[in-house]
Amino acid sequence: MRRIERLAAALQAALPRPRVVGLLADNGADWITADLAAQEAGVVLVPLPAFFTPAQCAHAVQASGMDGLLGDPLPGFEPAGDLEGLRWWRRAAEPQRLAADVSKITFTSGTTGTPKGVPLTARQQWSVARALAQATRPLGIRRHLCLLPLAVLLENLAGVYAARLAEAECIVPPLAETGVRGGARFDAAACLAALEQWEPHSVILLPQMLLALTLGLESGVRRPASLKFAAVGGAKVSPALIARARAAGLPAYEGYGLSECASVVTLNLPWAERRGSVGRPLPHAKVKLIEREIHVRSDGGWLATGDLGRLDDDGFLYIDGRRRHVLITSYGRNVSPEWPEAELLAGSAIAQAAVFGEAKPRLCALLVPAAPGLADEAIDEQVRAANARLPDYACIGAWLRADAPFTPQNGFATANGRPRRDALWQAYGARLDGLL
Repeated sequence: MRRIERLAAALQAALPRPRVVGLLADNGADWITADLAAQEAGVVLVPLPAFFTPAQCAHAVQASGMDGLLGDPLPGFEPAGDLEGLRWWRRAAEPQRLAADVSKITFTSGTTGTPKGVPLTARQQWSVARALAQATRPLGIRRHLCLLPLAVLLENLAGVYAARLAEAECIVPPLAETGVRGGARFDAAACLAALEQWEPHSVILLPQMLLALTLGLESGVRRPASLKFAAVGGAKVSPALIARARAAGLPAYEGYGLSECASVVTLNLPWAERRGSVGRPLPHAKVKLIEREIHVRSDGGWLATGDLGRLDDDGFLYIDGRRRHVLITSYGRNVSPEWPEAELLAGSAIAQAAVFGEAKPRLCALLVPAAPGLADEAIDEQVRAANARLPDYACIGAWLRADAPFTPQNGFATANGRPRRDALWQAYGARLDGLL
């Protein structure tokens, strides 16, 4: 805390005084220090994920009017010494028009290659963290291990801020030590070793991480006995995968949120959950449906999310997919591709999936196998298993093996692993069309 105060004072004393400061650094105490110091100094912080491409970083710099940078260098910035042990960089920049209470701009790669900046107030961020700390208090979480990059808002707030409010220990080793490499590579063995070393009570996972860890545990690796809660978000998760993860020793619970609402909105908990749902709204948020579209009210007001869903009588929310992604088959059936995709990813043979079928009599899938040399028969078996859990109009009628994994680097995935459908169709559409 003394270091945070010193860095906040240094930011306030820097000349010319910075307005918008970027933060580009690996996970660690330095990152948290810079984040909280900027907030205390009244400086707008822009966390930059290390997996952003140079073009994405350049867009974030320009769009935010960034005139200072802590951590690693970027083109266009000049060295300006150190601030509390962090490298300090400056650039001349035209100020952007921001609301007076903006504290952070989080950039998410979304569904296009150009990152989208979402301005957030300090009140919004701490409101989410407070709701999470309150909701999970009965679990008695005393140690949280950060597995996602801190530049990802979910880990920043649900990990660091919530742990701070719960007076829990927040463990932040470098990402390589937890198995996270870049935006789409994950070493499950390294992550399981970190879980054994640090004995955390809680972690946050993306669906692909959950699958990889489940496979590792099913192969005989020792279960993480300390773990009480593994929150899963970022994309739709099959109930079958949640069940497999729990059977393997991962207490996985799905949640839902979006950056515009400062991350988490709903969450399943051990004493309050429904199979297939993403939980009930946390205390800071309200949810309603308008023509099946999910609207969320938080400290920022009501927001139309673009997600389709439903609420049950007990207030649990179920996500059906994105409004703009809905496929209408030639039989007039509406299918959100996220639904069959989640079922395809519930097994061990398929690592990534993208489903298509607009105006076609049946759906097709572009699939990335879990291992490059995996036989087609293993993939076929998993497709059949997924189809057995789906109605006939949502079943996969044909599939194609992708030439390469979907990654942010090749433009086929967002930062959190969601497929970029337009880019994939442009690359594979002709071959997929030939299957239908």
